[in-house]
Amino acid sequence: MSRAFSPFIREKLKNLKFDFLIPIPLSPERLYERGFNQSAALILEAGFAPAELLQRIHSEKQSKKSRLERIHHNQVFELLNINIENKVILLFDDIYTTGSTLYHAAKVLKTGGASSVFSLTLARG
Repeated sequence: MSRAFSPFIREKLKNLKFDFLIPIPLSPERLYERGFNQSAALILEAGFAPAELLQRIHSEKQSKKSRLERIHHNQVFELLNINIENKVILLFDDIYTTGSTLYHAAKVLKTGGASSVFSLTLARG
């Protein structure tokens, strides 16, 4: 399936300037269940290198939460021990629902020193 979206992703990314392209990570448990990170697979298929700089803390699936629970959820990401001071970060996620996932990831990156964080999502749920 990722191959079908790769031309779209390549087109969107080709003129963007960023230091790191970060797929939204899955928790270790979710990664084990699924066997792959769909956001990272989409990035790879489009010909880019995903930067695995965030780690997700295991939590209940977002799809099982209400919109309000998603928005007010505690932080679910940690920055790995990597210097991102003054770096431009592009977050990539497959589906945008409430925006809370991207909000939490961006907050960790900005707190970690990134000069700017922006995002690209494949679909809106």
